[in-house]
Order: sequence, then structure tokens, then C-alpha cells
Amino acid sequence: MAPRANWKGFLRLSLVTCPVALYPATSDTEKVSFNQINRKTGHRIKYSKVDAETGEEVANEDIMKGYKVDTDTYIEVSKDELDDIALESTRTIEIDEFVPRTDIDSRYVIRPYYLVPDGKVGHDAFAVIRETIRNMDKVAIGRVVLTNREHIIALEPLDKGLMGTLLRYPYEVRSEKEYFEDIQDVKITKDMLDLAKHIVEQKSASFEPEQFEDRYEQALIDLINQKRNGLSTKTKAAPKTSGNVINLMDALKRSLASETQAAPAPAAKAKGKKPKKAAAGQREMLLPISGSGKRAAKETAKEAPKRAEKPVRTAGRAKKAG
Repeated sequence: MAPRANWKGFLRLSLVTCPVALYPATSDTEKVSFNQINRKTGHRIKYSKVDAETGEEVANEDIMKGYKVDTDTYIEVSKDELDDIALESTRTIEIDEFVPRTDIDSRYVIRPYYLVPDGKVGHDAFAVIRETIRNMDKVAIGRVVLTNREHIIALEPLDKGLMGTLLRYPYEVRSEKEYFEDIQDVKITKDMLDLAKHIVEQKSASFEPEQFEDRYEQALIDLINQKRNGLSTKTKAAPKTSGNVINLMDALKRSLASETQAAPAPAAKAKGKKPKKAAAGQREMLLPISGSGKRAAKETAKEAPKRAEKPVRTAGRAKKAG
């Protein structure tokens, strides 16, 4: 099933307009997630919306938004009132300006989206806007409303489409000064820098995301598989630390020596070599367990141990942006 668009509307550059759809570029749906359960019964915990004073459950139609101004005082705001102040960017991404990509501080970046033409019309207008941005070698800045809040969005060409990156407002970014003011000014010798540069050279490589394994995710899968098969789990000892560095120069020399020994053979870096595959079983997932609660867990423990099968990858369902 194709992912559902988070937003649909129009992209406009001056008088050039086309219908577009906005899709999330990332997904967390494949990560292992947990439910909260009752330790005594094994049943899943259910949350209810209740009145803080009476303790009675409140129906959705009786719930409205309120802004807290005092301990027990709220300014009530209705949906109609929120609709009345809806901005034009609720339905249109208006390109306001073009800026160099290097001007965007990485602290302002929130999350990426894919922007594509919506429907069979407007592809020519979309292409004109996309190629204009590409030829100018700049990023287009506009605004879009997602989940009732207006966001700054930076648009740049990506293959045949556009990548839109939500950006934070200045008031959302903390100043670094209050965190960095206590950092001491120290003098670094040239010998130390030279040693550190050699370490960097030993570790230098091209960024290839497929080389990285989510080790914690794999550990979660292994843990659940062990428990599912009734196997005992061992508690790992806390990793030993080498303590404080007494001699920085000595530490740099030992680091360089260890990196030199660990460096791969030249043949391993040959051009055209296929990237290393993720560790076997990295995406092994769990088969459904019949029954529920403690009973299901006990029944499973009696079964012959078996590894969980690998799932068939499907497109993750899009979550609402916010």
C-alpha cells in the first residue's frame, strides 16, 4: 500500500501554480515498539481521557482546547475559532525567497519530506519550479501548515521531485553561548594536532548509510527472540573504562597505533567493491504468538526453540506530522 500524503495543496512561485502532495521521507514503523501491559494479568494497558477533578471519562465531542493562564483558569478556544485564523499556507506553499543551502544552520532542520505533483495535471508547472531552483543552485523557502501549525519549509530538487525540509523558528533554537561559556581556552601543540590528524586520516571514508547497523534494534530483536523461545537471558557486565587520561600526548600516540593496526588491508578498499551487507538476521522479526498475557508466554516457552522469520518489507504507514 502506498503511503498516505501528510498534506495536499498547491505549490506557487509568483503566478506559476501546481497541485502537490507532501509525503514523509522517513519512517520509524519498522523499529521494535512496546506496549504497556499489566504485570499481574498480562493484559494491555488502555488509556482513557478523564476529568482531572471528577475522575469521570469524557467523550471526544465534549473535549475542546484550552490555554492555561492560572492554576485552574483556562481560555477556551473552539475549532471554529481556530479555523477562522487559518493561514493561506494551510492550502498553499508560497515560495517567498531563495537562499544558498549553506546559509541554513543545521540546528534549524527538523525533518525531511518528499513533494510531488498531485494528480495528472500540473507536471509542467512543477518541472518549471523544480528546474528553476536547480539551475539557481539555491534553496526555495516557503511556509506550510501541518497539524494546525505553520512551519518554514526549505525546498530543493531531488531527482525528479522536490525534497522539503521543515525548519525551526529562531525562538525554538537555544543559543550556544550559555552552554559554551565555561569551556576553557587551552593551547594545543602542533605535535598533538599532527597526531590527531593522522588518526582522522586512518578513519576517513565516504559516508555510506547502509554500512551502519542499528545495534540496539538488533539487541532488542535478539532479546525478544530468546524470551519467546524460553531461553535464559544473561546480564552483561558493565564495560570497563580506562579512567581519566593522564597524558594526552601518550593517549594520542596509542590511539594512532591502535587505528593503524585495525586499518583494513588495501585490497578491502578497492574501487568498485560492493558495500558490506548488514549483519545476518539484523531485521529478523517475531511471529505472532497465539493467546495472550502470561498464558501465551508459558505456552510459548514449552515449544521447541525457533528463530523468528524475516518479515516481508512493506512501505511504512505515514504518520501525521507535528
